[in-house]
Amino acid sequence: MLAENTVSKLHEMKLSVMAQSFREQMTNNEFTELSFEDRFSLIVDAEWASRKSNRLNRLIRSAEYTIPDASVENIEYLSDRNLDKALIFRLASCAYILEANNVIILGATGAGKTYLASALGMAANRSFYAVRYIRLPDLLAELAISRGDGTYRKVMKKYKQVKLLILDEYLLFPLKESETRDLLEIVEARHKVASTIFCSQFAVAGWYAKIGEPTLADAICDRIVHNSYTIKIDGDSMRKRKGISE
Repeated sequence: MLAENTVSKLHEMKLSVMAQSFREQMTNNEFTELSFEDRFSLIVDAEWASRKSNRLNRLIRSAEYTIPDASVENIEYLSDRNLDKALIFRLASCAYILEANNVIILGATGAGKTYLASALGMAANRSFYAVRYIRLPDLLAELAISRGDGTYRKVMKKYKQVKLLILDEYLLFPLKESETRDLLEIVEARHKVASTIFCSQFAVAGWYAKIGEPTLADAICDRIVHNSYTIKIDGDSMRKRKGISE
């Protein structure tokens, strides 16, 4: 009876894993050989591990990856891709996030930019950093809609504050003036405060024409390129190698 009361109280305190572990110990004679300290430690460890796992799963879901199974361990270092494995593993340690540095990933369509960025995002999640993946065209469209429904500041704050922001298809299309100013506001707010991964088909020199207004282009590019790591992915399309249609 006392044990069931304890289990009930643990559930009431939202410690369901501890309750399950406690009940298991009460019904399994193997645990009787352990000291109270060891048994209690096992119960606490079970709850701690469960909460860590749940937190990680929430972070991964909230990131909204298009490739949620991407991982640094499964990156393919084919010779013609010319990937710097040592650099990628350093980035996977998330030190660049602590330093609020950026990562620029360049490569043609199908080169694997999204996979690499998502793998680095997953590494950040495993270190319990909040990550948000989004295509730049979708981000700019979301901001445009938010202007009309009165949520612009709320939406902008979300992208300014996330610890790691992954912008895919960066400057795939030329920007309108309002989009350029939105991008500058995000880049300015995150400069030296939070990290951003930029995935682009175009070298940095080609970004200026996509942004348009020279002064704003200088301001945006200077804040991105300064203190950034650059990864250039060469070689044939990974989609073609795997028989996936472009």
